[in-house]
Formats: sequence, C-alpha cells, structure tokens
Amino acid sequence: MDYVYGPGKNHLFVPGPVNIPEPVIRAMNRNNEDYRSPAVPALTKTLLEDVKKIFKTTSGTPFMIPTTGTGAWESALTNTLSPGDRTVSFLIGQFSLLWIDQQQRLKFNVDVIESDWGQGANLDILASKLAADTAHTIKAVCIVHNETATGVTNNLAQVRKILDHYGHPALFLVDGVSSICALDFRMDEWGIDVALTGSQKALSLPTGMGLVCASPKALEASKTAKSVRVFFDWNDYLKFYKLGSYWPYTPSIQLLYGLRAALDLIFLEGLDNVIERHSRLGKATRLAVEAWGLKNCTQKEEWFSDTVTAVVVPPYIDSSEIVRRGWKRYNLSLGLGLNKVAGKVFRIGHLGNLNELQLLGCLAGVEMILKDVGYPVKLGSGVGAACAFLQNNVPMIPSRI
Repeated sequence: MDYVYGPGKNHLFVPGPVNIPEPVIRAMNRNNEDYRSPAVPALTKTLLEDVKKIFKTTSGTPFMIPTTGTGAWESALTNTLSPGDRTVSFLIGQFSLLWIDQQQRLKFNVDVIESDWGQGANLDILASKLAADTAHTIKAVCIVHNETATGVTNNLAQVRKILDHYGHPALFLVDGVSSICALDFRMDEWGIDVALTGSQKALSLPTGMGLVCASPKALEASKTAKSVRVFFDWNDYLKFYKLGSYWPYTPSIQLLYGLRAALDLIFLEGLDNVIERHSRLGKATRLAVEAWGLKNCTQKEEWFSDTVTAVVVPPYIDSSEIVRRGWKRYNLSLGLGLNKVAGKVFRIGHLGNLNELQLLGCLAGVEMILKDVGYPVKLGSGVGAACAFLQNNVPMIPSRI
C-alpha cells in the first residue's frame, strides 16, 4: 500500500510529468521481449514515420533515445557543434537557464540574451547580433519554445524570419519539451534544424524517452561536429537504421508500445484538434486567474502559454504553501515556483491527455486552497469564468458524433 494514499485519483496538474491515459497504461503492461526479434524493428519503423508527423516534418530524421529532455538537449548540441563554437541562447526562465548551463559545461561559447522572467525571448537583440555577425561566427541559435517555469511561449516563426532576413547560416535548435504535441509547431515550415521533446509532457507517457528530430542540414553538421558523444551519437543510430534493426543498444520496450498507443490517440483526435484543445484549456485557465484577481507571470498576451500558467500570488502569501496545501488536503498536485520566482508563483499545468472537466476540478481545488491560505477569493468565481467560456467553445467529441 502506498503510504501517501488518498482516495480517488490524484489530480495531477504539474506541467509534466502529466496524466497517462488508460489505453497507454494498458499498452505498456507487458513483459520484456527480444528487441532483436522481427517484432520490435517492425514497431520501431512505424514509430519513426509517425513521430515525424508530430514534428510536422517530412525531411527530418527522428531519434527515440532512452533519456530525458536533458539528454535530448545534449544530443542536439553535441551532434551538431564543436567545443568553442559560438551559440546564441535566450535566458527567460529556469529551463532555458539549465540549457545555457549545459552549453557552457560542454565548452561552447554561449552568447546569452537575458530577459526578465515572465518575458519572451528578446528577438530585437538577436537581430542585432546576427546583423553584426558578418563573419558568421554564430553557429547555432538555441531557444526554448515554451518556458515551463514562467508560462512563456516564444515565436519560432519570427526567429526563422530574422535568420533568413540576414541570410545567416546558423543552425536553429529548439527545445519543444513542453510544446510539441500541444502547441503549434512546424519544423519544416519554420526551418528548424533540431527539435526535441520528452515523453512525459504532451505525449502523456512516463518519463524516459527523448525524441529528437534532425534536419538534413543538422545531419550534415554532425559529420564535422567534434564534440565528444557516445550514448547520444546519431551516427550509431543511423548505422542501425540502414541495417533495419534500428537500435544501437537496448530500447525501453514498454515505452515503445506506450508511444504507439499515445500516437494512436493523438491521431484519432487529430493533431490540429489536440492543439486547439490546449488553446481552450489555456484560455479557460487564464480567465479563471483573472476572475480570482490574480496576475499571470507572463507579461504580454503574445507570450501566453497554452500548456502552463504561472500564477503570481500577493506578497503576503508563500506560493509553496499553496502547492503543499493542495497535495496534503485536496490530492491536487500543482507546480512550484522555481529559482527567481520561488515562493512568488504557483503553476497550473494544462497539457497532455486532459479534458475540460478535469481542468475545472483543478480550478475548483485552487479556489479552496486560496481560501485556505487567506486569499479573499470568491468561491466559484474562477470556475464560473472558465465554465462560461468552455460551454460556448467545447466542440462535440468527433468519434461520438
């Protein structure tokens, strides 16, 4: 028996790991098997083709690496760059900070563009740096699409426009950990060279698989990149792709079957419908926050995230107490504020296999918690605002029409 048992389901509203749908859990409930048998390569082949669809690429080459998003970061960097290479990277929150730290520890020359936490990437400064870099010393532009610590989404299409405007050949590397399969993401159209995500976010799987997709340009760069890599080396994967066995080492068999079920659910709903659902959930959450009289950490509407909302609390409230109270009293898991915003914000994750009524349960729980910690919220205010919006915007379930 779990010593932290609480009746009913845990309401998991951190921005990853997220709820795992029952069909995915059932698909993973299986014994180990020989990954060198014909079955696993056949499964892997179909997965590689279908993974390209969630990146929206026809020319990219995907890699399904048994790792986390942090490992996917390292894979993207070490396969395309050499020690001493200059990168431009945006510091806008905890996870962009960690990626910058990784770049520095891998001995790249990182040109950091910093913004206040709650703001998006400063693309004007990027433009000025690219304009000045006539010698093309910048080898890569690295950006977190959706900064999970602050609920900020960056405009990737604009980054591509700036690169093209200056005719700059820098690689375009994107962390899509909390965006891919939830927010609009177009690898080919936006000229992204390496995109990556993690299984525990919008794919709604357990942690343990980093999905990386490389453009032809990135694959070409990997031929001359001098960074040391072993476990994350794309070349090892490519050799086994040609052999038709696909795996240079033992994969997570259960996660592969889970990924198959997860992709099937996404395609059944329709990827564009999945993105639209996340848009509704994000809007409903923001309306609730507004009705509570609280502020969004994200400072402009253009940066609002549809996968996570960071809520700023008044100075007399410690946001960590909101998270603790939710878990201890209501079986509700919310995201803590991290680093610079620790104690100042709590985060509501609304991504993955999640529907409107689940979100309303979370919002009702948050209202009771706010009341518990002394914030003068009117019970039902946020839930009512979200309900009014959702009742007018939730479509019929396509498979039940």
